[in-house]
Amino acid sequence: MNGQTGWLPTLMPVAIVALVVAIRWWRGQKMRPLRLETLWVMPAILTIVAGGLFYSFPPSGWGWMVCAVAAGAGLVLGWQRGRLMRIEVDPATHRLNHRPSPAALLFIVALLLVRTALKQAMAYGGATLLNLNAATVTDAFVALAWGIVVAQRVEMFVRARRLLASARAV
Repeated sequence: MNGQTGWLPTLMPVAIVALVVAIRWWRGQKMRPLRLETLWVMPAILTIVAGGLFYSFPPSGWGWMVCAVAAGAGLVLGWQRGRLMRIEVDPATHRLNHRPSPAALLFIVALLLVRTALKQAMAYGGATLLNLNAATVTDAFVALAWGIVVAQRVEMFVRARRLLASARAV
């Protein structure tokens, strides 16, 4: 009986991720409206939440450096993810539309795999080896998520505005 219960904790997260990826893939096939005036909302919310977390529970020692590196990595990864988004301008109405490319979805899957590998490494002594605690790792993931969201939205805003200006100039 113990051999059977060992599979469930491993298979459930894999099944959930597979279901979420399948749904995102299916939904990602349709173009959706892109409103430039609302691209700032999610980065603003995440900045407030992350700022509140760092204010309430500030990292200590090397934790600030870990968070800075994670935020920098998030900014680079977010900019790349933003570049992978397909943005189109309707030539007649000048309305912006977007959809994630399959590469953008695979990019998120790769990030999930890296996160899982880091989680496993931390569970099997990686935290002691790197002298990190759970709070520092959590702070680093918050900083990484902040960087990804902010950079993705900024890149999409800059590119969409440029495409819209080009379409209006024609």
